[in-house]
Order: sequence, then structure tokens, then C-alpha cells
Amino acid sequence: MKRVRITASAARKIPRSLLIAICVIYVIVGLFGRDPWKNEDATGFGVMWTMANGNLTDWLLPNIAGHPIYESGPLILWMGALAIRVFQKWFTAHDAARIVTGLCFYMTCTFVWYGTYLLGRRSELQPFKYAFGGEPEPRVYGRVLADGALLILLACFGLAERGHETTADVGQLTLVTMTIYGLVRSLDKPHQGATWFGISIGCLALASTPLLAFSMWLSGLIVTNLCHTLSLRCIIIISTSIATFIAGTWPAAALQWAPDSQQWLSKWATISIGSFSRSSFSSLSYTAKNLVLFAWPAWPLAICSLYTWWKWYRAPHVCIPMTLAATILILVFLQEHQGNRLFMLLLPPLSIVAAFGLPTLKPSTINAIDWFAVISFTLLASFVWIVWLAGLTGFPLSTARNLYRLVPGFKPEFSWTAFLSAILATAAWIVLVTWRISNSPKVIWRSVVLSSGGTTLMWVLLMTLWLPVINYGRTYRNVAAQISANLPANYKCILTSHVGDGQLASFAYFGQMRFGTHNDDCDVLLQQDSRHSDQLLLNSYEGQLLWEGHRPADRNERFQLYILQ
Repeated sequence: MKRVRITASAARKIPRSLLIAICVIYVIVGLFGRDPWKNEDATGFGVMWTMANGNLTDWLLPNIAGHPIYESGPLILWMGALAIRVFQKWFTAHDAARIVTGLCFYMTCTFVWYGTYLLGRRSELQPFKYAFGGEPEPRVYGRVLADGALLILLACFGLAERGHETTADVGQLTLVTMTIYGLVRSLDKPHQGATWFGISIGCLALASTPLLAFSMWLSGLIVTNLCHTLSLRCIIIISTSIATFIAGTWPAAALQWAPDSQQWLSKWATISIGSFSRSSFSSLSYTAKNLVLFAWPAWPLAICSLYTWWKWYRAPHVCIPMTLAATILILVFLQEHQGNRLFMLLLPPLSIVAAFGLPTLKPSTINAIDWFAVISFTLLASFVWIVWLAGLTGFPLSTARNLYRLVPGFKPEFSWTAFLSAILATAAWIVLVTWRISNSPKVIWRSVVLSSGGTTLMWVLLMTLWLPVINYGRTYRNVAAQISANLPANYKCILTSHVGDGQLASFAYFGQMRFGTHNDDCDVLLQQDSRHSDQLLLNSYEGQLLWEGHRPADRNERFQLYILQ
């Protein structure tokens, strides 16, 4: 087995309080104090809100105002609905639901850290022992690698927004990391690790789709065949039994107590498999253009690590995370519709693999990573400050004009809380850069501390200085208020046409509207973009236009409200 040559001084750990503070700041900022945003964020919250205010059928068969949602199972949605019910006296419904998002994110960080730590302290991975000592102890070495893995995870560009959304995806991320932890734990405690693995697979079946859960279970079997230190018997007997029991609880309850559940479950399973039946040019093109940036800097560091350890592909620190990453990557390439929802699931295994390459990076590579982080994040932070100042003062004039062209009608307001938070984050970045450049510390994690600090800086600045304008541009609150104000006083229900799930959730939540299906005797029609095929639906009715409008930041979306006669 290859032996890394490092000294105990190079394996100095990051203070635990500092590491926890970084995670807390990263998660808390941008989690509360904003509306559900368009598309997935609003859709996930809409299902939770419907559950929290609905009946047993709403809990068993996820839907938004009666419209079924087949994108994921209900486990994480149940947790969000419970949070709404429990914390509704102290939080708004959308802020209460995000408590679950924050908890899932913290659990993800915990599983990534402990999974890497258990791998890093294994005897076959310990650094070269010098004749007179001076190498790090196994626990110290494992901890510094775990710190590096967590910093790499937090540095990934795509995690910032996706990790703060009110969706089941954040819970799926947690369960994928729990799957990795279960397999790693099986190395020294087979029964305990198999239990963790079985729980994660069973919960993943309830939180995502049958195909994703089956793929992760199959990955576990592949790992046990590649890595002979794992117990295949424990994985098959213990894990499969636990996973099957957990996965079967929700369908059994739905079939028992929810009407039309057989049809719903059948369509849920069919859609989950059908969406990966074949790839399309648009999805492959989208993946090629966006995955590189989404998973930066985890993927280049993971490639460097694999280059170092490629002869030991059966070793647990390579075999376990890379098998799961390869499985998820196959699903990414097979998905029919373009999207980045699965991209996030790649980040934990890539971060773990990348951490084991940190001790072997050449100084030139480390300097290149550092200077890229310094230059890029400093320029981006300066741009955020300039646009914020332009919005408040009108200078520079060209920047202010471009801003108001993108979000017409937006009125910026000065906030001392946001301003001081942004000042502190910027000052912390300057201190971090100065410390890194002036001291040049010879520690393993030095190559990723600037990347993780820069990503945290950008997220803090965006969620303080730019939060009002982003929220203005991505919420349907104002449109919902306009629709609600133009509804007839005693309308029965609203029929929709080409209205997306996120839009439907936002209208139902902000406007407290009653929506129906084509089987209901509705007297109002809400449709989007009647210039195209939506007009065909209206032609089958006789209606009078009551209102027409759109979000100020999106001229392509147009909504029409009709009263049906």
C-alpha cells in the first residue's frame, strides 16, 4: 500500500469550534427570511404545506392542492409538514419547513466527516513512519482528512443554493451520505454498519424513487465484492431485511387508508423508472455544460486523488465512495430531462475521495488552486458590492440601469443587518487570504481552505446584499396577490392550464386560493401563456377575462384569469 510522507505538523487539525461555526454560518444564512422561490423550492414547500393543512390522504399521497406530485417519496416532506405544524406559532410556514432543510444539511456534514475519519484512521492508510518518529497519529490523521473532506464539500459551487431549498433533495443528500457511512462503518463493525446501510436504503426508498434506492443498494453489493474486507452476508441479510421493511411501510399504509393509492403508487414507480429510460441530447448537453461548475472543486481534486491511488481501487477509501459516485453519474447521464437535481448527490462521495488526495498534491497545484480562489472570489465579491451600491445610489449609472432592466419595479432598501453581516464576511475573507498568503502554512487542508471560505463569502454576500432583489425576482407573492384580488367573491374553485407545480404551490399559499381538477365543476380558469396551446382549453369553455399579468422579472410568463360561463 502506498505510504504518504507527511509530518505531524502538516496534520494540524482545524479547531472544532471554527469548523462548526463555518457550517452553522453556511447553513443559516439564506435559510430563513425569504419566500419560496420558483420551481423546485416552491414545489417542495407546497407539498409540505398541503400535508400540514390536509387530511390523511394528503399525507400518504403527496400533492399540491389536489394535483399529484410524483417526483419523490414522502419521508422528507412528512418531516417538513411536521415542522410546519410544530413551529407555526413562532415561524411562517415556509421558514418552519426549512428547519428540516437545515437539520438535513448538518447531518450530511456529520456523515461526511465521520465517514472520512473512519477511513482515514485505518492502519493501511497511515503515513510513512520515520525512524525517529514525527508522523501523525492515526486518529489525528483521520481527523485532518475529515476536515479536508468537509471543506471540499462546502466549497462546491452548486451546493449553496440547492442545499438551502425546501425540497426532498436535501434529505436524499443526507441519506446518500448515510449510505456511505454505513458501508464504512461495516469495515470494523459489520453488524452496526449493515444496520446503518439498511436504514439509509429503506429511508431513501421513502424519500426519493425506487430506482435511486435500488441503485444505492446495488452499489453496496458491488462494493462488498470489490472490497473483500466488507461482509457480503451482513449486507444481504441484515441490510436488505431492514431496507425492505422500512420501504414497505408507506405503500402498505397508503394501500390501506388512501383511496386511489394503487394508481398513484404505480404511476410514481413508472415515472421514476421512465425518466431514466433513455438520455436525450438536451439532458446530455445540459450535464456537460453545468456539472463541471456545479461540482467544482470536488471533481478535479477527486481526479488528482484517483491518479495517486488508482492501483488500489479495491481499497475502501477509493472503492466505497467511487462506486456510489459512478452509480449516480450513470443515472445523471441516463436522465431523460435536463436538470441538476442529481448533481448534488455526487458531491459527498467526490469530496471524500478528494480528501485522500490532499496530502499528495504538489506545491504548484496547491498554489494554482489558491490563486484561482483568491482572484475569482475577490472579483465576484467586488461585483456583488458594486451592484448593491449601484442599486442604492444609482452609481455606476450603467450598472444601475442594467439592474432595473432585469428587475423592473424593484425598490432597494438599506438594511443595517445585511450591511454589517456583509462587512464581517468580507473582512473575514481578507483576513483568511492574508493569513494563507503571508504564512503559507504547511497543513494538508491549506489547498481547500480558500475555496471553501470563498464559497461561504459569496453565499453570505448574495443572501445579505442581494437577497431582496433575488427574492423579488424569484417569488410569486405579488402575482398571487393580484390574482386573489381579481377573483370573484364566491367562486367555487380554480381550474388551471399549463401552470407549473411551483406556481400552483405559490398561488395556493400566498393567495389562499381553492384549486380544482378537470373533474370538478370549477367556475374560474387560470392559465399561462394563452398565445400557444393553452387557448385550446379555453375554446372548450365560454369565459370572460378578469385579469392578465406576470412577474416583473419574467416577461416570458404570462397568466390569464377567466371566469367561466
